[in-house]
Amino acid sequence: MRHATPANEAKETTSLPVADLYKICTNCERRIKKEIGVRIPRPLGSGPSRFIPEKEILEVSKLDSRTQLIFEDSFAALGRLDNISLVMGFHPQYLERFLRTQHYLLQMDGPLSLHDRHYICIMAAARHQCSYLVNLHVNDFLQVGGDQKWLNGLDNAPQKLQLVGELNKVLAHRPWLVTRAHIEQLLKSEEHSWSLAELIHAVVLLTHYHSLASFTFGCGISPEIHCDGGHTFRLPSVSSYCACDIANGNGAVDEVLGNHQEASCEVEALMERMKLLQCRDEEEASQEEMATRFEREKTESMLVVTTEEEGTFLSRDISCHFEDLSYGYKDFSRRGDHVPTFRVQDYSWEDHGYSLVNRLYPDIGQLLDEKFQIAYNLTYNTMATHRDVDTSMLRRAIWNYIHCMFGIRYDDYDYGEINQLLDRNFKVYIKTMVCSPEKTTKRMYESFWRQFQHSEKVHVNLLLMEARMQAELLYALRAVTRYMT
Repeated sequence: MRHATPANEAKETTSLPVADLYKICTNCERRIKKEIGVRIPRPLGSGPSRFIPEKEILEVSKLDSRTQLIFEDSFAALGRLDNISLVMGFHPQYLERFLRTQHYLLQMDGPLSLHDRHYICIMAAARHQCSYLVNLHVNDFLQVGGDQKWLNGLDNAPQKLQLVGELNKVLAHRPWLVTRAHIEQLLKSEEHSWSLAELIHAVVLLTHYHSLASFTFGCGISPEIHCDGGHTFRLPSVSSYCACDIANGNGAVDEVLGNHQEASCEVEALMERMKLLQCRDEEEASQEEMATRFEREKTESMLVVTTEEEGTFLSRDISCHFEDLSYGYKDFSRRGDHVPTFRVQDYSWEDHGYSLVNRLYPDIGQLLDEKFQIAYNLTYNTMATHRDVDTSMLRRAIWNYIHCMFGIRYDDYDYGEINQLLDRNFKVYIKTMVCSPEKTTKRMYESFWRQFQHSEKVHVNLLLMEARMQAELLYALRAVTRYMT
């Protein structure tokens, strides 16, 4: 985990990584207003995130030259620096791998055409009602020559893309139900058939953007000023703060995170439990007992309620990109379905998925593996204000809890550790962000690890995002392997 040290002096904050370019744009804006009389939009709220104070995010690149360089390279390549990258900038080592992987998926040579890639991204993000990602890729889709008619709804897209809608739906909400039949349907549809290489590319895109939607909601990512919902033409009020600023902790309003003394006790208690687990000296549990502990944790994860049932307004602009709007996450085996546990010892990313992906879509397996490893192993040996802390046990518990919710079991892991390390508020946040990210709220974000830094919570969200993506990939790739054999 990471402790972000705030800057000691006030600095100019801007999302443009090149100061000279910022000055040029500012001067142009002033001339347009004065000489032409064109209305200039201003951003709604402040900052890249509704959950994290703007100054903390934007000061990162000024304190870390590596982050600044990554931002500049990204801006030079894409002509923009999106808010997701700005928030990930807390962890430049991860951000570098993430951007490299995403660039390869979307822009480098591959089985799928550029416009098909962006349309699949739209389909994936829409399943979680993530308008931020949908709007981002609608613009990219049109820029690479995509057909405007496809954006009127999935039924206006080519039949070949419509066929992947079922796989998109199941992977996003109930990946344990993906079977050989789903793969066969796509590979044997006569003139609308997918090749194995195209299918692997599509599967990686789907899982990447399902998990990225989780990160987007989990970090409260705000739309950029040029996107829908990101700007207004109304003049700012001098006498009052924008409600978005107050909720975000920007401006002169202090952020309130509850009772700090109580939160500090929570950190101490968590560290004590970690210490006890690390120092315990007991006989190794039998395989039967380990299996029982997994089943118990899996059952308990079903009882974690994500959020109050609320009527969610689903924009036509989003819903038109997928079918079966009522289909969503259902707890693993909650309704008495007897789905076998997915044992990593029988099919794992390292031994099976990696080689399959790399064979059918060269180099992407290596890029994904590096990204998984960075997220899993990333540590600054800190917890809140404490230094020299071994957080490996905590990171493993988070990763394995997410896989447990998807029915994935590691035979060598004691699932009894999870209840020792993850409290109820944290479990609620994890389950909501991973399974129903569109329901994530600022209150949930604030309610867990109240004494930890925002950079540490972003670190947690990277873990959640990558663990979810790997879980989806395991189910999809196992189905592909079964089809091939």
